[in-house]
Amino acid sequence: MGTYETAATLDFVVDAVPGLSSTTLGWILVILAAAFEFLGVIGLKKYSEHKTLFNGFIYLLGFGGAFAWLYFSFEYLQVSVAYAVWIGIGTAGAVIINMLFFGESKSVGRIASVLLIVIGVVGLKFVS
Repeated sequence: MGTYETAATLDFVVDAVPGLSSTTLGWILVILAAAFEFLGVIGLKKYSEHKTLFNGFIYLLGFGGAFAWLYFSFEYLQVSVAYAVWIGIGTAGAVIINMLFFGESKSVGRIASVLLIVIGVVGLKFVS
């Protein structure tokens, strides 16, 4: 058997954009994954309230896109770091979205907890 190579690579983007490193592309992909996760969170909340085809589509598109972009990021970043940062951004984003748009509690404890998540994510980014 030959060596295993994945078809999931975006090296052509690194080659096409002057000054773009593969590591930077990896972080861009993690951020895209987090943005799609935010869409998935909104879709999930809306779908749990009103089971419409549109809300279900947003829910599936958001989480499906999130996993796809995260998968691509693994080509350029350590899986453990990319996954942890994605989870941190997604968790903090979900809490903030639900506080701002869906009336969830804005207690000091929740806000402090989100800040701790953000500090952890930034710390992982700087040490990797």
